[in-house]
Amino acid sequence: MNTHMTRRDFLKKSSLVVAAAALPGKLNIFNASLVLAHAGTSFKPHAFLEIATDDTITVWMGQTNLGQGTHTGIPMIIADELDAPWEKIQVRMALAAEPFKSPVWHVQVTGGSSSIRHRWDMLREVGAAARGMLVETASEKWGIPPKKCVTKEGKVIHPDGRSLTYGQLAKAAGKRPVPENPPLKSPKDYRIIGTQRNRLDIPDKVMGKTVYGIDFTLPGMCIAVVARPPRYGAVSRSYNAEAAMAVKGVIKVVPLENRIAVCAETTYAAMQGRNALEIKWSDGSHPDLNDDTLDALYKAHLEKSGAVAQKSGDVKKALAGAAQTIEQSYKLPYISHAQAEPINCTAHVEKERCRLWIPTQAQTATQLTASKLTGLPVEKVEVMTTPAGGGFGLRGEQDPVEDSVLLSKTLNRPVKVIQSREDEFANDCFRPASQCRIKAGLDKGGRLVAWSHKVAAPSVMSRKMPQYVKNNIDSDAVSGIRDMPYSLPNLLVNYVMVNLPITVGWWRSVGYSVNVFTVESFMDEMAHAAGKDPIQFRLDHMKKGSRPYNILSLLAEKGGWGSPVSKGRARGVAVTSCFESFAAHMAEVSVSKKGKITVHKMVCALDCGTAVYPDAIRAQAEAGVVMGLSVAFYEKVSFANGGVKTANYDDYPILTMSEVPDIEVHIARNNLKAGGIGEPVFPSVAPAVANAVFRATGIRLRELPFKRELLIRG
Repeated sequence: MNTHMTRRDFLKKSSLVVAAAALPGKLNIFNASLVLAHAGTSFKPHAFLEIATDDTITVWMGQTNLGQGTHTGIPMIIADELDAPWEKIQVRMALAAEPFKSPVWHVQVTGGSSSIRHRWDMLREVGAAARGMLVETASEKWGIPPKKCVTKEGKVIHPDGRSLTYGQLAKAAGKRPVPENPPLKSPKDYRIIGTQRNRLDIPDKVMGKTVYGIDFTLPGMCIAVVARPPRYGAVSRSYNAEAAMAVKGVIKVVPLENRIAVCAETTYAAMQGRNALEIKWSDGSHPDLNDDTLDALYKAHLEKSGAVAQKSGDVKKALAGAAQTIEQSYKLPYISHAQAEPINCTAHVEKERCRLWIPTQAQTATQLTASKLTGLPVEKVEVMTTPAGGGFGLRGEQDPVEDSVLLSKTLNRPVKVIQSREDEFANDCFRPASQCRIKAGLDKGGRLVAWSHKVAAPSVMSRKMPQYVKNNIDSDAVSGIRDMPYSLPNLLVNYVMVNLPITVGWWRSVGYSVNVFTVESFMDEMAHAAGKDPIQFRLDHMKKGSRPYNILSLLAEKGGWGSPVSKGRARGVAVTSCFESFAAHMAEVSVSKKGKITVHKMVCALDCGTAVYPDAIRAQAEAGVVMGLSVAFYEKVSFANGGVKTANYDDYPILTMSEVPDIEVHIARNNLKAGGIGEPVFPSVAPAVANAVFRATGIRLRELPFKRELLIRG
C-alpha cells in the first residue's frame, strides 16, 4: 500500500472532477453592525446588504463557499429585487453572526441544500425593502408620491427623466425605517433571477488568488499535526517526545486527550516530528473489527425486529393476500467524504478574544466550541469562514476547532492544525454503511399493495443531535423510504440501530444517498415482476400531476425513453424527492463480456422550483452524476485489525475523467419556492445505472460499489 502518495501520482490516477437563539421576525435582523465595512458612510438596511456612496453594492455572505455557486445565486436574488446593476455587485464573506442563521434551524450552517431554500423569501425582502427605502428617499427630495418613481440599474428615476443613483441616496435612505412586508416582484418581472451570470468567485480561483483555509497564514503562526489512535478504542502506551523535539523546526509536543500534537514552524517539520514520536498504541476495544466481521454484524442486526419508523395500513395482511411477493436484500459500504482540501483550522486565542480562520460548514457550532474551550463569551469568538475545497458535510465536524484552540492556548500564538490525506481517511466521519431487506407484494393487476422495508444502519443523529432521536429512531437513517415519492396503501419501515465505534457523519444527501438506491432498485424489480414498463410502473404509483410525476415524465420525454438504442445498450431510470426538490436520472449503458460497465450517457431532469441560477444548477447536476458514478463503481472504506485499512487514493479509487459520460440536464421551469440543489442531484444516479445494467444483462446489482464480477460472461 502506498501511504505517501504524491499529488502528482494522484492526479495521474484520477481527477477530482446546534443550539442558539431563534431569529426574531422577518426583517427584524436589519441594521446588524458586526459585518459592515463602511459604518456611518453607507446604506445598510440588512446584514446581507450594503450600498456605499460610490454606488458600490456589497452582498455580505454568511454561507460557506464550497464551490456550489451560492455566492453568486444569493446576490442574484437580492440584486433583482433591488433593481441593481449586476456589474456593481461585489460579494464579501462576513464574520459568523446572528443574522446569518437559518430561519428554520436557527443556526448558521451551510448544509442540507439550505442556503437559498431557507432564505428564499427573506432574500427577496432584503432587496425589496432597500429598494422601497431608496424610492421613498428620492420621492421626498422631489416632492412627489413614491408610486410615480421607477427604479432601474441602480437608479431611482423621476417621471421627467431625472434620476438619482442609489449611492447618492444611500446616506439619507439609511435614516428611514425598514418596511417589514415590502412588496415583491412578480416572477414575470425578474431580470436577473433565472438568467446566465458569470460566477463571481471563478476569476480569483482561476488566477490562484483565492485563499483557502489550508493556504491561510498569520504572522507568528505555527503548524500542528495530530497523532490519533490507529485502532478504535486504542490508547497511547508510550511515545518519544525527545525524538520529535530533535527534528529541526519542531517547537513543542503537546499531549491532548487520547491524541498527541506536534507543533512546528513548517508542515514538513510537524509531520516529521510526528513520525519521530514512535507511539506505541494499545490493541483497542475492537481488535477483531474488519470487513468480514462488520458484514456479519450487519446481517445479524437485520434479524432483529427494530423500531417502527413508519406504518400505514396493514402490511402483514396485504402481503398474505398478495398475488405475488418478492423479497431482496441490499448492501452499501462506509464511504469517505474524500474532499479535495484536507481539514484545517487556524486559531489565535488571546486574553479578550478568540479568532478562527476555518473553511467550516458550521459557524455556530464553531463559535460554541471555541467559547466552551476558552471560557470566552460567544460574542468574543470571531469566526472568519474561508473558501472550502469541498465539504459534503464533513466540514461541520469540530475536531480541528478543538485542536487548534487548545494548542493556541498552550503556545500563546496562532496555530494552524492540518491533516494529511492519510489522516483524512483514518479519521473521517464516514457515511454510514447500511444493509436492508425489502419485501413487497403485487395484486393480480400488477399493482403494489404492500411494502415492508427494514434498515440496519448506524445513527448519525445519535452522535450529532441525540435530542432528536426519538424511540430509538434516526429519521435520517430512514429518509427516502418513509417519504418515498410513491402512494402505497400499506407501508412498514423498521429501523435497527447499529452501534459501533466507527465514527459516522452527515454526507451529501444523508440518508437519501443510501436509501434511494435500495428503493429505486427494488421498484425496478417490482416493475419487472409485474411485467410493466419501469417508468409507467412508477407513474402508476404516483399522484398524477404531482411534482415527482411531472419530473419523471419530463425525463422520459427528454431522454427518449422507449426510442431505440444502439445495439448492446440499455437504459435504466430512477427518481428521488428530497430537500424540497425532485430529480430523476436515466442512464444508458453497455456491458462487455468481461463485466466492464460503460455509462455512455446520463440524462438528469430536475425540478427545484424557481431556478435562481441555472448555470450553477447544471454544474451541480453534472457534479452529482460524476460523484454518483464514483460511489457506484469504486468508493468503499475498508477496515482491518480494529481500525481503518483504507489509507489513500490508491486503495480508495474515484471516477476518472475518461469514465465521465455525456451528461444532459433539463431543468423544469416554474415559479415555485426555490428548493435545494446540491443534495437532490445525487441519490438516483447509482440506481439508474444498476437498472440499466439489468435491462442489458438480466443481472441485478444489489450492492455498492457494483460487483462487476457478477457480469462476466464466457
